[in-house]
Amino acid sequence: MTSPEKPVHQPVGPMPPSGKEEEPHHKEYDIDIYRAWCKQCGLCAAFCPRDCLALNEEGTPMVVKPERCTGCGWCELHCPDFAISVRECLEESPAEEADEP
Repeated sequence: MTSPEKPVHQPVGPMPPSGKEEEPHHKEYDIDIYRAWCKQCGLCAAFCPRDCLALNEEGTPMVVKPERCTGCGWCELHCPDFAISVRECLEESPAEEADEP
């Protein structure tokens, strides 16, 4: 009996001119902390899998690495006070010029 062959990964579509595969565009996210609602429990920072959040000297959560955020929402889900929000940043489209008569 022979073992099945392992699948081979082959890129789909044309290769970029450099010969390297292009990385997919990384989405960006806004992390908002509502200070009036936050009781500084630290759960948001503890559950962030990408270490985007950290606590300062007073124990207040701070966004320290927003570029690492994947938008998973773990901080939102674990916040008992609903004091944190993660939203995808909307890409600004170029302004369309009005047609002149």
